[in-house]
Amino acid sequence: MIPENLLDNPVVAALKDLATAAKLEFDELTVEIAPGSIVEALRRVKKDLQFERLTSVTGVDRYPAEPRFEIVYHLQAIAKKQRLRLKARVASDPCEIESATSVYRSANWYERETFDLFGVRFAGHPDLTRIVMPDDWEGHPLRKDYPVTGTRY
Repeated sequence: MIPENLLDNPVVAALKDLATAAKLEFDELTVEIAPGSIVEALRRVKKDLQFERLTSVTGVDRYPAEPRFEIVYHLQAIAKKQRLRLKARVASDPCEIESATSVYRSANWYERETFDLFGVRFAGHPDLTRIVMPDDWEGHPLRKDYPVTGTRY
């Protein structure tokens, strides 16, 4: 849901047809986007609103809630001194969202880290391999259902 007081915001107006919710807290705008529209939303904010810098991509595990994962994109418009947070909720099966590397090259390693630690797959990623854990590691250690005791080798 988008509150009425945010409908005049230029970012919200540009993403209104893709957004599922928006909120302004602590002077920070967060817009939730349908997962199938995340790349289009990123293209719009980069091209039309000059958010030229992707500062991070990360995940949040909401287990046992469904959709289980939130993929969070932090963006920055340097000249305007603005920050923006986009979120997309991804189900646990299939645990996949389109890669942002076609819009922001800097998404490459951030997406690899999110894949490695949470197990979220990024469709179309040029090299979706582990970046933090060893290649033979089983599981994804930032998932809430990951075992924290016992031997895992």
